[in-house]
Amino acid sequence: MDDVYRTLRQLYESTPVLVAAYDGFDRLRYANSAFRSAFFIKEGETPFWPDLMRRNFMAGRGTVIRNDDFEAWLTGTLARRGKTSFRAFETDLVDGRWLWMTETVQKDGWMLCIASDITSLRADEREIRQERDFALKAASTDELTGAVNRRFAMGRLADMLRQEEDDERFGCLAVLDLDHFKLINDRYGHNIGDLVLRDFTSRIQSQLRRTDCFGRLGGEEFGLVLPHTTIRQAQLLVERMLVIVRRSRPLIERPDMAYTFSAGIAAGRFGDSVADLYARADAALYAAKRSGRNCTFLEDTEPGQSTVSG
Repeated sequence: MDDVYRTLRQLYESTPVLVAAYDGFDRLRYANSAFRSAFFIKEGETPFWPDLMRRNFMAGRGTVIRNDDFEAWLTGTLARRGKTSFRAFETDLVDGRWLWMTETVQKDGWMLCIASDITSLRADEREIRQERDFALKAASTDELTGAVNRRFAMGRLADMLRQEEDDERFGCLAVLDLDHFKLINDRYGHNIGDLVLRDFTSRIQSQLRRTDCFGRLGGEEFGLVLPHTTIRQAQLLVERMLVIVRRSRPLIERPDMAYTFSAGIAAGRFGDSVADLYARADAALYAAKRSGRNCTFLEDTEPGQSTVSG
């Protein structure tokens, strides 16, 4: 087996095909010579993917990013990255090369990336593929926040329920709702309300594991799909998000302006439909609202057992 491993490693190092593997937290764990060269990675270096993309963007190299607002681009890209077991897409490099990239994701979140140079393909065929990719992205993305939309999030929830049937840990759904959002709009205006929604999305997105999916369900309500997660683990994750959002001050000129959210969490059960699980999580959310907001509430618990901010 060691001989096979050494041979495979030698082959990977000599091939012009780009090969890389990321762990469930999106840290690079392996990259062959072609991949390191294309994305300016030193041998033995293991950066997180967002950090790698950020430093290359600042240096004007690596992937072409057609958005002057890098953080907005990153939020939208992370919303879809690794959320399906396989995807293929085209990406451009600043040096003029075109790559056909595939991403294969395991249940634990590890991702295998393989890319081939397709620069020699005809430009008109490339434009057709890019238009398709842009259309697919638009169809799954909430335009305001960059999070995935309701349709995409519910699709991932359906995938989770199908995949978890043979797993001891059915995943969870958390429904998150910003507290007193109408008052924010009324007091500061809808432009500031939109800014708060984007700030909220960015802060939640930064706390996700690759296997998690965060989407805007409508208005100020969001859904968080957590595969392979017990309800107590989900509670800990959402509580950490509560603390991070509670500390946010999205308006530089108004450091006193803060906001919070409430969350209801439900665990998947054998035979659940998407509607079943959503209804239980939504009921838990309303229980959290009745308990004073700015807290999490688990399904089938009494008000006194809810997790309330202190």
